[in-house]
Amino acid sequence: MSKTSISVVIPVYGCAESLEKLYNRLNTTLTTITEVFEIIMVNDASPDNPWETIINLSQKDKRVKGINLSRNFGQHYAISAGLAHAKGDWIVVMDCDLQDQPEEIIKLYNKTKEGYDVVFAKREDRKDTFFKQLGSKLFYKLLSYLTDTKQDPSIANFGIYSKQSIEAVLSMKDKLKYFPVMIRWVGFNCTAFKVEHAARDVGESSYSLSSLISLSVDIMLSFSDKPLKLAIKLGFIISILSFFISLSILIKATLTNYIVPGWASTMLSLWFLGGLIIMVLGLVGIYVGRTFNQVKDRPTYIIKDII
Repeated sequence: MSKTSISVVIPVYGCAESLEKLYNRLNTTLTTITEVFEIIMVNDASPDNPWETIINLSQKDKRVKGINLSRNFGQHYAISAGLAHAKGDWIVVMDCDLQDQPEEIIKLYNKTKEGYDVVFAKREDRKDTFFKQLGSKLFYKLLSYLTDTKQDPSIANFGIYSKQSIEAVLSMKDKLKYFPVMIRWVGFNCTAFKVEHAARDVGESSYSLSSLISLSVDIMLSFSDKPLKLAIKLGFIISILSFFISLSILIKATLTNYIVPGWASTMLSLWFLGGLIIMVLGLVGIYVGRTFNQVKDRPTYIIKDII
């Protein structure tokens, strides 16, 4: 009977100092589960030059594999590159900053023995700043509403996934990649398991407020058409209200000496409706732009080097 193999996929950006320590802890942890494992580190054009460290680790241990992207594509594209090269029966996805603790992989793997294909790591006691946690909660609440799915702000990329579930994710042709939503969308038997979340002791988060807002908008528009449906509902409500207001004014003007207000109300209505029309047209334009990018069928990432 062949041994279970495990692949660990790690997008690397801004944490070159932690890679040696991360490798040592992963090596200690994974050998308690199986001797058949691989560690795939994907350098997303990190400015602190982790590629040299990845090369050194690979030369020391052939189970360490490196993927060097040609430029910075983003965390979830780096994850996709790693997943495409993972050969394990089970694939672990985790960050490189050691906030996702390697020792927790044992708990997640043991949970899969209960028949689960996907085990998410649930970070109930997050060691992030107040504003980051608040922003995360607001984002996931809005994402849950727009995508009609249940999203949990305590769950991110960290987890263990069966080969079959990862193959299903890789079969998705979406140009915009966001792993937590994609792995939930494909289904399979999922559960969440509470893990300890560590404080970040190396570097800072690469997500600024503006990049988080931009990512949020991209994700919501790429994984949901609900904004378009909401625009239709808003237009319908305004039409109904306009009908009853117009009917009320017409009845007053006909049956009484009521004088209909003129210029001010007309201009305000024009400005309001004009702004609303432009907003909806812009929303439709964004969806058209997404379709255009999808049709171009450019690669979502480009690999420069592989070890």
